[in-house]
Amino acid sequence: MKIKNMNSLKEKQEDKIKRCPWANLEKHENYIHYHDNEWALASYDDKHLFEMIVLESFHCGLSWLLILNKREAFRLAFDDFDPYRIKDYSENKIEELLKDKSIVRHQGKIRATISNAASFIKVQEEFGSFSNYIWSFTKGKILYGDGTKTKDELSDRVSKDLKKRGFKFMGSVTTYSYLEAIGVMNNHSPECYKSATKQSISK
Repeated sequence: MKIKNMNSLKEKQEDKIKRCPWANLEKHENYIHYHDNEWALASYDDKHLFEMIVLESFHCGLSWLLILNKREAFRLAFDDFDPYRIKDYSENKIEELLKDKSIVRHQGKIRATISNAASFIKVQEEFGSFSNYIWSFTKGKILYGDGTKTKDELSDRVSKDLKKRGFKFMGSVTTYSYLEAIGVMNNHSPECYKSATKQSISK
């Protein structure tokens, strides 16, 4: 009985927490965990930065919840998101991935992931790290918004440069989502408990 009451109390407390509207979609646990612990947190780790390029490129035209639910399957299928291994994928590997029901079986996106891995490594070689490259667009600063846009001048500029460097499935809308995911943009909505205003008030 005690455990049941504690769970009930926890659920009531959870109900009072205000989050970005998208994170409350059916109160899905994956969405909430991602929102609370990862989304919009500034990331400088190239491994994570490449993982999010893979996931965001597959996200293009699909729901983010679908991608989140398949995240660990993607990790297994794509060698823990290692660009050095992915860039050398053979046609046999592509066929294997196209038969893998646990991921999104889209040939264009699979091939894009392979070419994006090669492009990612070239950027690392040129800038010392992909982190140095992606954060150079804001001179290392985090930009703050209210979560109402789907693209802007910055995402247009970054997307254009990514495409010039050979990246695929990284249009301006996808790039905007990517910049939010890795924390270059912190776009928690004003009512969200993780918004910049709420965070500063609580300190």
